[in-house]
Amino acid sequence: MTCASCATRIEKKLNRLDGVAAAVNFATEKARVTAPEGYDPAALVAEVEKAGYTAKLPAPRKAPAAGPVAADAGADEGAERPDPELVDLRNRLTGAVVLTVPVIALAMVPALQFEYWQWASLALAWPVVVWAAWPFHRATWVNLRHGAASMDSLVSIGTFAALLWSVYALFWGTAGTPGMKHSFSLSVRPTDGAGSIYLEVAAGLTMFVLAGRYFEKRSRRRAGAALRALLELGVKDVAILRDGVESRVAVEQLAAGDEFVVRPGEKIATDGVVVSGRSAVDLSMLTGESVPVEVSQGDPVTGATVNAGGRLVVRATRVGADTQLAQMARLVEEAQSGKAPVQRLADRVAGVFVPVVIALAVAVLGAWLGAGFPAGAAFTAAVAVLIIACPCALGLATPTALLVGTGRGAQLGVLIKGPEVLESTRRVDTVVLDKTGTVTTGTMTLVDVVPADGVDRAELLRLAGALESASEHPVARAVARGAAAQIGALPAPEDFTNVEGRGVQGVVDGHAVVVGRDQLLADWSLQLPAGLAERGAALERHGRTVVAVGWDGEARGLLAVADEVRPTSREAIAQLRSLGLTPVLLTGDNRTVAGEIAAEVGIDHVLAEVLPAEKVDAVRRLQAEGKVVAMVGDGVNDAAALAQADLGLAMGTGTDVAIQAADLTLVRGDLRGAADAIQLSRATLRTIRTNLFWAFAYNTAALPLAAFGLLNPMLAGAAMAFSSVFVVANSLRLRTFSPTGTTSRRR
Repeated sequence: MTCASCATRIEKKLNRLDGVAAAVNFATEKARVTAPEGYDPAALVAEVEKAGYTAKLPAPRKAPAAGPVAADAGADEGAERPDPELVDLRNRLTGAVVLTVPVIALAMVPALQFEYWQWASLALAWPVVVWAAWPFHRATWVNLRHGAASMDSLVSIGTFAALLWSVYALFWGTAGTPGMKHSFSLSVRPTDGAGSIYLEVAAGLTMFVLAGRYFEKRSRRRAGAALRALLELGVKDVAILRDGVESRVAVEQLAAGDEFVVRPGEKIATDGVVVSGRSAVDLSMLTGESVPVEVSQGDPVTGATVNAGGRLVVRATRVGADTQLAQMARLVEEAQSGKAPVQRLADRVAGVFVPVVIALAVAVLGAWLGAGFPAGAAFTAAVAVLIIACPCALGLATPTALLVGTGRGAQLGVLIKGPEVLESTRRVDTVVLDKTGTVTTGTMTLVDVVPADGVDRAELLRLAGALESASEHPVARAVARGAAAQIGALPAPEDFTNVEGRGVQGVVDGHAVVVGRDQLLADWSLQLPAGLAERGAALERHGRTVVAVGWDGEARGLLAVADEVRPTSREAIAQLRSLGLTPVLLTGDNRTVAGEIAAEVGIDHVLAEVLPAEKVDAVRRLQAEGKVVAMVGDGVNDAAALAQADLGLAMGTGTDVAIQAADLTLVRGDLRGAADAIQLSRATLRTIRTNLFWAFAYNTAALPLAAFGLLNPMLAGAAMAFSSVFVVANSLRLRTFSPTGTTSRRR
């Protein structure tokens, strides 16, 4: 497939089959087909081949006792070998650039036009038109067989017309005369065109359109990177326990029912149940939630999450394609395959423009012959129509605007994946925001210090922070960081002990200190005063994680940690609203916590207590209500929802999986970048539309001149050159783009 119209044609062919419902995705080059039970898939492949394309069935999913690598074998294999189509495009583009630049230089700079320059131009240009432009000619032939037209048809017909007319003018006209130079007279007068060549038009258009096609293909090639990044999260080997002996084996050898050991800091190999041990498990890689979960005997754990505390022995319950990680990979793939293909502007216009131009050329030829004019004059007028209708600027319209727009985006911290992203930004009316790591910072932070009556706040921080600094628990690290930031250097603890699942204890500067849950203090016969206990309960109701601190036989205070709202989130929400978007907060947290954060940043609509796998369904429900949805997220659990959304925006501080699945990446990790990205994308799309309009308009205006035999080569060349210059100049205006409401922070 070379353009979105190809995908539409295949989709229509498949949907004509009885009982078949198909969706063809141009970006991922996949068709997702629902067919009656027992339907022969070979019939689907045959139907695609009848349409003039090739197809193959996906490789069957492997389900051995392997890790998540079995989820999509094809994605992993594809990562190892280059795309032959991309390599072919690159080779053709390289050859076209090398051969075309001298042709354009000779045509545009009279001082370079030596005695036989036109013959040298022919020698350089014909390989470009015949060989480099072959993908366009092949696509045109396929379209022609099925009565359709696209931008490929326009490029193929126009370049061949320019080349054939140039050959005619060189061999049978006056253009081959030694010492011939292009005249710069712009007068409009009848001409037989026999002294004019258009080799720079044929070669230049081929080079520009090939460049656009290559960069587009390279962008689409990354569609499978989200799946590969997901698969790479899985572990490669595991410490398995058999007959009481621990041995390191490849994760592929792990089977359901096997027991394996997970040490602190290691990833859990696969989904399972804790057999022995107690620890905190960091689920942020999969769930996006920053608060670690305490697990002990009998608790379920998920593959690819990180053991942040003690040693665990886990019994594997699901392996290979059945794991939660593999299921997430499938969700991403399904979401990408199900996204409706965006019809490209140039192809839509070309689909109407090309048949009209061809019909006009035939009509002109017939009219001139019918009026009794010589065949040479009639042929000149007809070919002139084809040549003037082939706009060089069309090849520049999208690539130049995208190049400048993406460059400006990089300066603003926004990465745009490709031109197909831009049309979605215009239609988006709802933006779904993941809470953790997007609206909030995604890391635990010390947010409240509550000393008991008569206890010095700095002393509470100093002793608790010093003891927690020896622990690797995420809550402990947050306390230690917060204490150090507020009071400076912390003393080193002595006799430190980690009490799994409860807290820590030790000696700091001669004080016997204990920090942790209420139960740990109770073990030391330390009772929280009623007022302190009430304050702790209130903090927990507001979503804070609270630890109690005591030393020397008394409870001394409370420390609260939480995932803080980003300082810029409220401003970002206001900017999104100003763009006509309705923000929706999406989170797995409880409704109380979600509601408080939503109120703090100015969001009215909240979807709370949503499981990771349900985020895709939440986006689909909004789309089913007729909304065009943008999704902003940062975690692995957001990847499928990012792919499902009409526009996916990933925080650059998030996981590689989320970034690969998204359409736009916000490099700074600042939610205000979402508003910047949408504004820039809309501005870039407006520029592309303007470019396309003028790319056609200049040449369309000259069509009557060509039809009446008044086509002057220099006038045609000037129109083409001016349209190209206009397109480039218009695109360069994006370099000065500045999002509204962001002036102060750009200085």
